[in-house]
Amino acid sequence: MNYNQNKKIAQITPKTLIIGVDIAKFKHVARPQDFRGLEFGSPCYFENTKEGFRHFLMWVLQLMQAQTMNQVIVGMEQRARLLN
Repeated sequence: MNYNQNKKIAQITPKTLIIGVDIAKFKHVARPQDFRGLEFGSPCYFENTKEGFRHFLMWVLQLMQAQTMNQVIVGMEQRARLLN
């Protein structure tokens, strides 16, 4: 492992909420997990609109409060075929 990778991994603590988002053309799905990679809670389905992202943000904040987590890392991956 190089220094940058170690530095990134060191940022993840037991108080870190990790959200993985599957990006789709119209509706996205977010799934929460803890620092060990264990999923918990229900997935969040949200549309590709301002209101949809507001819904996603509120969902994240509620999860952070319910799980007493003080930081969040969100990972989103675009799909190349959506760019066409």
